[in-house]
Amino acid sequence: MSSSVTRILFVCLGNICRSPTAEAVMRQLVEMEGLSKRFELDSAGTAAYHIGKQPDRRTQAAARERDIEMSTLKARQAIAEDFHQFDYILAMDKENLANLKAIQPEGAKARLQLLLSDYGTMGYQEVPDPYYGGPEGFELVLDLLEDACAGLLQALKTGK
Repeated sequence: MSSSVTRILFVCLGNICRSPTAEAVMRQLVEMEGLSKRFELDSAGTAAYHIGKQPDRRTQAAARERDIEMSTLKARQAIAEDFHQFDYILAMDKENLANLKAIQPEGAKARLQLLLSDYGTMGYQEVPDPYYGGPEGFELVLDLLEDACAGLLQALKTGK
């Protein structure tokens, strides 16, 4: 991994469940490895439903159970400029990947990918949206994102 800063944007629909969880999980991983200065992490949603709001309280509660703090995060909407600001834009599901492709400008530098299909090892292609379900959905999201973010960090460290 080069010494420059790697900028990563995690994206879901509303930016209150999955993508802020991915951001917080990745932040914890890079901090644990002493690599915080090597990464700029953010999250966004493809929809404008929750701009300025904190992550869902159930998301925060599930994350806190694993010593992951995310109360300082605020939802924002993904914009075309993100494709010039970030190195990686990682979508949580195929629908959000399609929405991102629709706003991706010509000549964008960001590598647009589906997070789980490229870095997850648990057999899922998409991170399911836990918003309308129970606590087990938020736990599954954390399991999937802890696995995929560890895979992502390993890939970035080894240059793959």
